[in-house]
Amino acid sequence: MPGVLLFACNGPKPSLERYSLPLQSSPRLRRSQEVLSAVVPLNRPGISPLLREIFCSGRVRTLPPRLHRSRQRTTLLAMSFVSIGNGISDSKSLRLQRFEQLLAPASESEFESIARTARALTIQNFGRTMRLFAPLYLSNECINNCRYCGFSRDNPILRVTLDLDEVKAEAAHLAAQGFRQILLVAGEHPKFVSSSYLADCVRMLAEQFASVSIEVGPMETQEYRPLVSAGADGLVVYQETYDRAIYGAMHTAGPKRDFEWRLNCPERGYAAGFRKIGIGALIGLAPWREEASLLAAHVEYLLKHCWMAQISVSFPRLRPAAGGFEAQYEMTDRELAQLICAFRVTFPQIGIVLSTRESAPLRDALAPLGITTMSAGSHTEPGGYTHQGSATIHQTVRGRIVAPEFSPADDRIATGQFEISDDRSPAEVAAALDRFGFDAVWKDFDQALAAI
Repeated sequence: MPGVLLFACNGPKPSLERYSLPLQSSPRLRRSQEVLSAVVPLNRPGISPLLREIFCSGRVRTLPPRLHRSRQRTTLLAMSFVSIGNGISDSKSLRLQRFEQLLAPASESEFESIARTARALTIQNFGRTMRLFAPLYLSNECINNCRYCGFSRDNPILRVTLDLDEVKAEAAHLAAQGFRQILLVAGEHPKFVSSSYLADCVRMLAEQFASVSIEVGPMETQEYRPLVSAGADGLVVYQETYDRAIYGAMHTAGPKRDFEWRLNCPERGYAAGFRKIGIGALIGLAPWREEASLLAAHVEYLLKHCWMAQISVSFPRLRPAAGGFEAQYEMTDRELAQLICAFRVTFPQIGIVLSTRESAPLRDALAPLGITTMSAGSHTEPGGYTHQGSATIHQTVRGRIVAPEFSPADDRIATGQFEISDDRSPAEVAAALDRFGFDAVWKDFDQALAAI
């Protein structure tokens, strides 16, 4: 009887069973040769990368006898977050129910109780340490139209893609400031930001930085693997909003319009071998409590199914950017603090990232409540640290390249993704942390120890 491969985690012992699945709806599957359906736990010793990829991507592949990868794919199985996301409101775990209770409007005494618990759990699991990193923007070219983003395709902004020498110069500046953890950021544009370009950047920087993460357009698992081999250890991909209707309204053109493709990205990255996965929601696009509940469900799912990776979350709030988009929903500073505490109490061991989108006084106040990683001294424009790329800056108007007009007094630098709020230098951020009893950690010692 024909069958397809099906994977699940259902107990400590692997077992083999045959499943008879209706194949008449798929001519591709009818042409496939018979294979056994293996039901195996994800942590089974010796599990092949292919099986792990299939499980984590949530996709069924039709396989010939030698189990090579087929480019023919069928529908998603109910083992990816995409396929279960719509039913979360009907089957919330006790953990998610408690999380939502922590998000409810709270009195001062109730909030202080949550904050004390969050502080204690943070110290218990992470000590009095704060990892510091810096974003390095490679390119602000983009083929997507995202209403809220400064890099949006139709925005008439100054754009540039740094070459390898310019990337090296920017990285050298960050290394001189003490950073050993770096996040490479780029708009989504295959012509300017190709997989080979990214691999070259990662390979060059991995010699100097203990941890190199990427935040770029979503890719296939097999496209991520060369980046992991080159030295990238972290993948950051924010869903922006978990509300499908709002997501569709915010992303009007380009591959980013595919909600499910983006939502499955962390699992594809995990299958490729990234050891750190960062997710998040852009606060201001949808009601924040609803967004937080779905983000928490995503975290819970990844902790179960991508358990060998370190999971982190972030809650960036919208900032002014090219295009003039304004937040559709507000979140107060107190509500942001409550959200951070709720995540720390519910998920004591995940990382929580706080960027320079927030002001210096607020970041200082939020740091003890559950934050484990902070950016410092950030620039959101390519070449922003050392004014690299000035010779190749160009302007785009609705996606078309035009010659920029500069006056002699103009500072020739590309447009940033958004305005930062905390403009302190890395040394000033580290000094502030020290005053509050925290040790700034510039290097990812987990990665260093893993190499021993």
